[in-house]
Amino acid sequence: MSSSRFEPSTIKNKIKREEIANKNRKTKSQNKLQRRLARAKLEANDPAAKKKRLSTNVPRTLDNMREFDPSFLTADPSSSTQTQADHDPSTSSGEPVYDENAEDIALDPFASYFNSEEDPNLPPKVLITTSPKASKSTYDFCDEIVGVFPGAEFIRRKKGKGFEMGRIAGWAAGRGYKHMVVVNEDMKKPNAMTLIHLPNGPTAYFKLTSIELTKQIYGHARATPHNPELVLNNFVTRLGHTVGRMFQTFFPPLPEFQGRQVVTLHNQRDFLFFRRHRYAFRSPEKVALQEIGPRFTLKLRSLRKGIPAVFNLAEEPKGLEFDLEPEPKTEENLGADKHDEGASEVLEKVLPPKQDEYLWKWKPELETTRRTFFL
Repeated sequence: MSSSRFEPSTIKNKIKREEIANKNRKTKSQNKLQRRLARAKLEANDPAAKKKRLSTNVPRTLDNMREFDPSFLTADPSSSTQTQADHDPSTSSGEPVYDENAEDIALDPFASYFNSEEDPNLPPKVLITTSPKASKSTYDFCDEIVGVFPGAEFIRRKKGKGFEMGRIAGWAAGRGYKHMVVVNEDMKKPNAMTLIHLPNGPTAYFKLTSIELTKQIYGHARATPHNPELVLNNFVTRLGHTVGRMFQTFFPPLPEFQGRQVVTLHNQRDFLFFRRHRYAFRSPEKVALQEIGPRFTLKLRSLRKGIPAVFNLAEEPKGLEFDLEPEPKTEENLGADKHDEGASEVLEKVLPPKQDEYLWKWKPELETTRRTFFL
C-alpha cells in the first residue's frame, strides 16, 4: 500500500497507519534539511541573499504587531520630518517649529533633577517603608531594595492613625527625601509597590510579581556600594516616558563606572523586568555578565498627579466659595505679601491632598485586544 495514494488517516490498520505516518514525517524532515543545506551553501557565496531573506522573513509577534498609539515618541523621524517640511509653511519661512514633546519634558515634575547643578555623584535620598503589620518576607525584600538604590534608607512603619501614606510622604518631603517607596503585601508576600516622587508627585502604583532574592540566584555576584549605570529599554509612549524618567531620578546622574554595575528595566508588553548585573570584559570583543540580584517584575496599574491623598471621613463638608476680584496692589499690600512669603518659606510644609487625581488608571476595558500596550 503506497503512502502517496492513501492518507494515513484512511488506513484501518493501526500498525500500518503509524508506520506510514512516521515514514511521511521522516521524508518531510529530510526534504526540509536538504533545502536548508542548499540555502546555506547559496548564502555562503552570496551574503546579500541572506540579508534579503532575514529582512523579508520577520516573525510576527505581539510586540511588532501592537496597535498604533498616538502617544508614541519613537516614530521614525525621517518620514515625519520630511512630510512636515513639505506641508508646513513655517518651516520654509525659517521660523522654528514648536516641539510639543520637548515642551512637556521641560515642564514635567522631573525637570529639576535633569537641570540640577548639584554634585552629580550625590545620590537622591530615598525612603523605603512597608504596609502596616508587614511580615518577614517583605522586610527581606526591602533589604534588597535598599541595596539597589544608592541613597535609600529603610524606616519601619508604625501602626495606628496618623501614619497614612500621604502623611508619611509629607513628613519625608520636609526632611529632604526625594523619593518614597512603599512595599505592600498580601498573604504575607510582597505583591505591590508604590513609588512617590517628592515633594509634589507623581505617584505610581505597580503590581509586583516573580520575586527572586539575591540568595535564591545561583552563582550570583556580590554588590558593591558604587553608583550603578541604568538601562531603560522599550519605553516608547508618553506614559512610558514618564515612568522611565521617574525611575531615572532614583539614581545619581553620573554613575561610577569602576563598579561595573548596571541596573536594567526592560519593558515588554507592559511588564517591567528588573535585573542587576556586573559586567566583565573578557577580551576587546567579548563581555560577560554576572547577575547580582534581585529579580522582580512590575506592571503599572495607576499614575496619580500628586502624593497620596489622606481621606478624613469625619470632616465636615467644605462650604461654598465665590471667586472674588483681586484687590489692587498698593505699597502696603506689597510689603505685607513679601512678609508673608518670607514666613511661608520658613514654615512651608507638604500637606497631602484630600482627593486623588489620576493621570492614568488601568481598567479591563482599555485592553481591547492582546496587542494593546500602554508603555
